[in-house]
Amino acid sequence: MPNSRNIIAIGGGGFGANPGQGIIENYILKQTKKKNPRICFIPTATGDNEAYKVNFYSTFTNLNCRPSHLDFFKRTPDLNNLILKQDAIFVGGGNTKSMLAVWKEWGLDKILKKAYNDGVIMSGVSAGAICWFQNGITDSWASSLKIMPCLNFIKGTCCPHYDEEPERRPTVKKLLLKNKIKNVFAVDGGAALHIKDEKIFKSIVFRKEKSSYLVSQNGKAINEKSFKKTKLI
Repeated sequence: MPNSRNIIAIGGGGFGANPGQGIIENYILKQTKKKNPRICFIPTATGDNEAYKVNFYSTFTNLNCRPSHLDFFKRTPDLNNLILKQDAIFVGGGNTKSMLAVWKEWGLDKILKKAYNDGVIMSGVSAGAICWFQNGITDSWASSLKIMPCLNFIKGTCCPHYDEEPERRPTVKKLLLKNKIKNVFAVDGGAALHIKDEKIFKSIVFRKEKSSYLVSQNGKAINEKSFKKTKLI
């Protein structure tokens, strides 16, 4: 029986904000169904920020796993060999547009798709959440939030930080009312959207009163439909 395909898209929080806590991180590791899974952190969106990597290791070394990371701004390893032997991938936040440009130049996008189809768990926060979707709503540009094409593992548009950043909800509403997009998968900070085999969506909550939504337009009204929740706290 083939492995299921899993994406865990985190709206905000996790080890970047709370190093050592490990709530959503432990959930990701459990989805591998391995006793001591391999997980690789990809911090391209922050230009391989060193402090971010320290937070990753300070969290995952306290969990039952074998953590590693991928640098693009130092000497870069054999990508096939590194990525395809992982049980899970975690993509950090930062500048989505710059991250995807680097990935495509190196062919990482195609390697990640193969790993995903082989059952490697794909996860990440912010840029690392939206990158798996057809489109993402991103602050890669300083001027305003914009929609940009991403990896298209999952059809539709994703918006992270839905309740954390004041411009997110109004931007989603404006894009829907202007018919720029049909609907949006919106994820609060402290929540993640877990997608299995591109069909099953549920919200994983690791802070109180958080959620993930399918946001759509009905005339001039905006509907926010919460996904079924699994609470980790």
